[in-house]
Amino acid sequence: MMKRLRQLYFLSGLFLFTTVTAQVNFDAKVSKKRLGLNERLRVDFVMNENGDDFTPPDFKGFTLVGGPNRSLSNIWENGKRSFSLTITYFLQPQLKGNLTIGQATVKIKGETYKTSPVTIEVTSAVKKPNDPNNVDYIVDENVHLVAEVSKSNPYLNEGITVVYKLYFRNPISISDVRELESPEFSNFWSHQVKIDQIRAVAGSYKGEAYNEVIWRKMVLYPQKTGKSTFEPLTLNMTIGVPSNRRDIFGDRIYQQVQRTITAGKRTINVKPLPEQGKPAGFTGAVGTEFNFDVILNKDALKASESFQAKVKVSGSGNLKLFTLPELSTPNTLEVYEPEHNEKVRTSMRGMLGSIEDVYTVVPQFQGKYPIPPLNFSYFNPKTKEYKTLRSQELVVNVFEGPVATSGTTNAPTMVAKQPIGLSEGSFRFIDLNTALLPVQQNAFWHSRLFYILLLLPLVLVFFFALLKRFGLNKTEDLDAQRQQRAQQLAKKYLSSAKKAMGQKEAFYDALERALHNYLKARLHIETTEMSKQKIESLLLEKGAESTASAAFVRLLENCEIARYARGSDSAMSSDFKAASSTIARIDKQL
Repeated sequence: MMKRLRQLYFLSGLFLFTTVTAQVNFDAKVSKKRLGLNERLRVDFVMNENGDDFTPPDFKGFTLVGGPNRSLSNIWENGKRSFSLTITYFLQPQLKGNLTIGQATVKIKGETYKTSPVTIEVTSAVKKPNDPNNVDYIVDENVHLVAEVSKSNPYLNEGITVVYKLYFRNPISISDVRELESPEFSNFWSHQVKIDQIRAVAGSYKGEAYNEVIWRKMVLYPQKTGKSTFEPLTLNMTIGVPSNRRDIFGDRIYQQVQRTITAGKRTINVKPLPEQGKPAGFTGAVGTEFNFDVILNKDALKASESFQAKVKVSGSGNLKLFTLPELSTPNTLEVYEPEHNEKVRTSMRGMLGSIEDVYTVVPQFQGKYPIPPLNFSYFNPKTKEYKTLRSQELVVNVFEGPVATSGTTNAPTMVAKQPIGLSEGSFRFIDLNTALLPVQQNAFWHSRLFYILLLLPLVLVFFFALLKRFGLNKTEDLDAQRQQRAQQLAKKYLSSAKKAMGQKEAFYDALERALHNYLKARLHIETTEMSKQKIESLLLEKGAESTASAAFVRLLENCEIARYARGSDSAMSSDFKAASSTIARIDKQL
């Protein structure tokens, strides 16, 4: 009986645990329910399961001054999952009285959940709005991630740019920035422009001085008309906020907080190309300036020889996203499928360069053949007009070949067969009367050559064993010498950085200078003005492994980024050890 009762208790507890863990919570939390007219309110919408189609309230009576910011937490501990997604908004009240924050909605596992309305009492303005020492308030006021779009209503196939910028200002510092969610550009042809160096420069945000970091540059060409939305960029970072406490040396102690910020979704309204005035041969070219031409590599040749006709478009526009007009030739010219070539580079100005179709043409009869002119049309989004370019008419002169007869305009004429002249001795008959001689047989068995070949493998095995024994020891000695010499070289160049350990700016300046001095002495080149990509390619050309050269470039980037982040002795020690081992590896490989 007791055993059965224990089983019933266990099943009921298991059912209760399953019910509790499966429960979905979606709540609205506010930083305060009573605030002054000149204060700001923070509203957090928190859910314990990931949801879709989140819709915030209209915030009637408030001005949205910040957000939405997303903060995600997904932790597994002792086999249990703890999930939390927080969407944060910052509001400024517009009037006094009781204001209500309406319901927010979200779909979780196919069900719609709503928050409860929250009533806020707004009083007259207070002398000290918000707490300037509050960490969340300082971070929200001084860190911003924005997506700057060059044009929000472009034409179809018109190039636009999107630049993601991270703004922050004193007194905070930022470090350990990593990308949680990358933006997705559906319905767009996209290209990411490479940034040689991610660094902070002086900038301006809403008319105020900020540190500006360009995180990503994108070039987009819309491929679908109507409204298109691309997903936001989300970054997670460590933010250092100064506190009122100081260490024994008098330096202000920084409080480290983790923060996830997002640039928000952006919607682009893509306009279709106008139908009025669209040329008949338009193939989708959109750009500000194009050049068009048909080029022959030779205009005089013999029959059965070949020449090349190049249909070429150059300029600025969507060069990779349209087709070239087809070459038109007389039927008596044999034309092969064209070879498509592209010399296009994509920068923040869009696609620049040229594309071409190269046709190989073989004439079959002598004569003069005209190459009719071709038309190329494109749409200019600045003038909002179509423009048509026309190539010049070309003539190909073919000589020293068969003459075309009547009817060769539509189809080639068969050439008359020529008789084949036979010279004396062109064919030789098989000789039937032969004189065969017996093959002389030499005695190989038990000969001198037989015993030499028999003993030769044993001699070779003994010889290679001796060579391996003494040669391997010599190689190991050489490797040890190289390794010792490489370590001594690393200590020589990093001595100044070691002396500056504990002083962040002096240490990273000395470390970066040591890395450049090593390359200058080892490769006999000046690398201070070179890009990281150029330095990496030079190391690969000299024989360094890809992992070692990439580690060297990462060290240079760490030296630059560390100047804008609060460092620690452990980080400096780690970077010093990494630099020492990387220099030793590269020197050994070189």
